[in-house]
Amino acid sequence: MTVSRFWRAAAAALLLSTTGAMAQTFPEKTVKIVVPQPPGGGFDATARIIADRMQAHLGQPVVVENRPGAGTLVGTEFVAKAPADGYTLLLGGISNMAFNSGLYPKLSYDPVRDFLPVNMIVSWPYMFITRKDMQLGSLKEIIDYARANPGKLTYASGGRGTGQHLAAAVLAHLAKVELVHVPYSGAQPAYQDLLGGRIDIFFDNSSTALPQVRAGNVKAFAISTARRYAPAADLPTVKETGVADMDMDSWFGLFAPRATPPEALGKLREALGKVLADPAVAELFGKSGGLMAKTTPAEAEAFVKKEAEYWAPLIQKAGVTAE
Repeated sequence: MTVSRFWRAAAAALLLSTTGAMAQTFPEKTVKIVVPQPPGGGFDATARIIADRMQAHLGQPVVVENRPGAGTLVGTEFVAKAPADGYTLLLGGISNMAFNSGLYPKLSYDPVRDFLPVNMIVSWPYMFITRKDMQLGSLKEIIDYARANPGKLTYASGGRGTGQHLAAAVLAHLAKVELVHVPYSGAQPAYQDLLGGRIDIFFDNSSTALPQVRAGNVKAFAISTARRYAPAADLPTVKETGVADMDMDSWFGLFAPRATPPEALGKLREALGKVLADPAVAELFGKSGGLMAKTTPAEAEAFVKKEAEYWAPLIQKAGVTAE
């Protein structure tokens, strides 16, 4: 064996040894799940349910860190630029992993190129709700009113580029009406104005909208998905109302930077898989109508790619931007 071949073999052996050691020791410290939204919304609730249970399987603390800003951009960028060592993860959803590709002409990260799914977690429909004193009796009546009174009705969101923003903006585009967008810094302040009657509409994730509906604080008119929503089965889908051909889920998954070592990624996937297989977790998500994901990591990766490719051109066609 030549000297150069000897050193190449030695380097390879060292790399294998180091990789094997990492597989044995990961994680050695706290794992962080970054939520690119403030506390109180669907992003945050999903992350906390998962984090509290993953730590039991990883043997290290798993904490949630809220990094809101620019819709979902700030927190997502942070994870894209973080060390790819398995210790900094992202709670990704349709907004930051699909919508942003259409919202930003020069997005600072690529949801497909820069991230790998640990796996998908859960999905909910969006629920079209209004202030409780809304006098119109159906979604069709609301859309007809908006068409006859351009710019008269306002809708809230948790920030520009969020799922709440896009759900309402895409509906308005498909129905060919003009609604006025009022962005907030999260779901909680949006609800303060909706409950106070200072805003008309909120097309929110049903996990946070449903408790407000059940409490009688708001009125519900429709669901964004093509299928009906079991906890509110009397609500029609948007498609059923004839207003627009809409089928949109608010889905969430756990993501790692793409260069994360396979050994660390494998342990994260194993831990998340055990959490998602827990009937108590399914029951917890199910109380708010969450539909548990049943995907392999490869299926999750293909799904995210398909969603990004579908929503980006539709958003651009609708003329919606994050600015």
